[in-house]
Amino acid sequence: MKQKSQLTTHNFFKKEHRKARDLYIYLPLALLALLTSILTVNDLEWDSHISTGRGIVLFFCGLVFFTSLYLALNVLFIHTAQGRRISKIYKLSYGDVIDISNKEVSAVQALFCCITGGTSVCHSCSRNPLRSSHYISEAYGWFGAAYFLYDIWSMYKVYAAKHIQPDTGAGDTHPALDRFMRKLFMIVAYLKHNAMIVGHHIFIGGFGFLVITSLRGDFGDCFFGFVYLMEASTPFVSLRGILSKIGMKNSTVYVMNGLVMLAVFFVCRIAMFPYTIYLYSRSIGTDFISAVQTLPKGCLVSIAILLIPQVYWFHLMLIGATKVLKKSASNNNNLRNVKNMKHVKNK
Repeated sequence: MKQKSQLTTHNFFKKEHRKARDLYIYLPLALLALLTSILTVNDLEWDSHISTGRGIVLFFCGLVFFTSLYLALNVLFIHTAQGRRISKIYKLSYGDVIDISNKEVSAVQALFCCITGGTSVCHSCSRNPLRSSHYISEAYGWFGAAYFLYDIWSMYKVYAAKHIQPDTGAGDTHPALDRFMRKLFMIVAYLKHNAMIVGHHIFIGGFGFLVITSLRGDFGDCFFGFVYLMEASTPFVSLRGILSKIGMKNSTVYVMNGLVMLAVFFVCRIAMFPYTIYLYSRSIGTDFISAVQTLPKGCLVSIAILLIPQVYWFHLMLIGATKVLKKSASNNNNLRNVKNMKHVKNK
């Protein structure tokens, strides 16, 4: 019996070691995709436009990069000894692990967006805000569009992991339904419960991509740079989720991160809209209201579609931050009362 148990344990670690080798496939693949995308645009002048051929290469590089990075992070935390140790320390489930991987990839994508936005703003806004362009804006439009396609799939994997136990090879413990039908029902449920975020991804990855790459005419990159900078709050949103998963929701780090997240979210995702319209009004030499009136209806509708979800999410963040601050203040008061009681007893 003991020998059989040792054999089973040996086979388990042998299988895990074999799966851990996938890390040496996914990480180089992600780096190769990133390097290829850089080389694809390396010979362009600053004000060049991205051809359809280059764009397609950039799109597939983005798809390979984000997917490979996500899979590499999953392998790191699920199939390596170090990753399993971390998961055990913080009591992370399979769903928690792939959720954290999803958030980490989102933070990387946000960093790329900030680099793109910062470059576009520094280059274009200091020249001719209405006409000056930098190729990085269109290039990342192609590369980043792949992220939204990847993330819809990745969020589904997270959702499914939280509702279906992973296949352990020990037999099917789920209801006796056809696997295809179960997966179909899961996809429908996922789309139903995540309709707003999926719709947001489709709008940004589809219509937003078309605007940046082809529908804007000769309009410059200054204002699109600020749209890219909207992602500056995403790393703080991701960190909040990760801190919550590892049991640090009552920590000072969690509270401070939440406050910074609120500030950055408000500045980059809400205050950004009136500020860019102000810059536009200065560029055309008119006042703020008149500048709004000169904007095409399609532009105003796009702004509304972008802004309304941001206001809604900011409202939810405010509610969450208020609860956390109240709980933190209550814990501090309780701790102070305990110390006072001990002080009185000692006297």
